[in-house]
Amino acid sequence: MILTDTHTHLYSEEFGTERDAMMQRAFYAGVQRLFVPSIDSSYTQKMLDLEAHYPHNVFLMMGLHPCYVKPETFEKELAWVEEQLNAHTYYAVGEIGIDLYWDKTTLAIQQAAFRQQIRWAKARKLPINIHCRDAFDEVFDVLESESSAELFGIFHCFTGDFDQAHRAIGLGMKLGIGGVATFKNGKIDQFLNQIDIEHIVLETDAPYLAPVPHRGKRNESSYTVLVAQKLAEIYGCTVAEIAEKTTENSKNIFGI
Repeated sequence: MILTDTHTHLYSEEFGTERDAMMQRAFYAGVQRLFVPSIDSSYTQKMLDLEAHYPHNVFLMMGLHPCYVKPETFEKELAWVEEQLNAHTYYAVGEIGIDLYWDKTTLAIQQAAFRQQIRWAKARKLPINIHCRDAFDEVFDVLESESSAELFGIFHCFTGDFDQAHRAIGLGMKLGIGGVATFKNGKIDQFLNQIDIEHIVLETDAPYLAPVPHRGKRNESSYTVLVAQKLAEIYGCTVAEIAEKTTENSKNIFGI
């Protein structure tokens, strides 16, 4: 059984000296494929080091996270993203998007950065990995204006409603499902069984959003299996079937 964590911040300082042990727990749990999103340029070398250490398991994305789109630095950061996309193999452009939870004043430049990175992804035939917080309307506005056969990817940490799920799918996105599906107030578990499993991929967003029974604690990629168990319950199938189908879906997105 091979599980795929399509979104995990393996370089996070929260893992500290336990990072290698955490990785081994993931492998033992069957999580053999781990996709690592970018935040900003300060993490690039850590990402490259992880890839070099685990070349058969760790796959990198490149992008500028919307929370790091700042007036004084975002142009330089975007230049770094483009430079990296041209210099190294990345499997997606991400995580990119719009976040209005922390700062609404940067909406215009968040939109501009999101649009530019989508265009880089389309030009390179790469998927995008979308971050959206308190910004569904704004994210969909950009996606719909950029919609084309070349636009596809993953709506990371999807927490929208049924209609928003279908809207995302219609724009070429898989839904990234993680620990929120195990929360009593997560809501997405109430309609996921109405969405074909072909549109679903697994993720942890480690070290954030740990699933039950670890909610509120540090998340890690080995907990992907807990998300798979919840989806097996929702879809009325086995964990092995969830693992097989969601890993296949991830291969269709990332091309590996």
